[in-house]
Amino acid sequence: MKDPNSRANIKAGQLVNIILKKDQRTGELTEGIVKNILTSAPYHSRGIKVRLDDGQIGRVAEIIDED
Repeated sequence: MKDPNSRANIKAGQLVNIILKKDQRTGELTEGIVKNILTSAPYHSRGIKVRLDDGQIGRVAEIIDED
């Protein structure tokens, strides 16, 4: 499984599960397609921050392989 904390593993158009700010305590995941990558650093310990196609913003928890 690809590391969701590494920016190099995340691309626009990819299917991912993110944790929204409001769900950080519960860890509830939200599935969606990456529209933009908002984290400029190559690595982030809590996950790379992205905007989904529907406008929601959160940190990538899982990269869903579309094999």
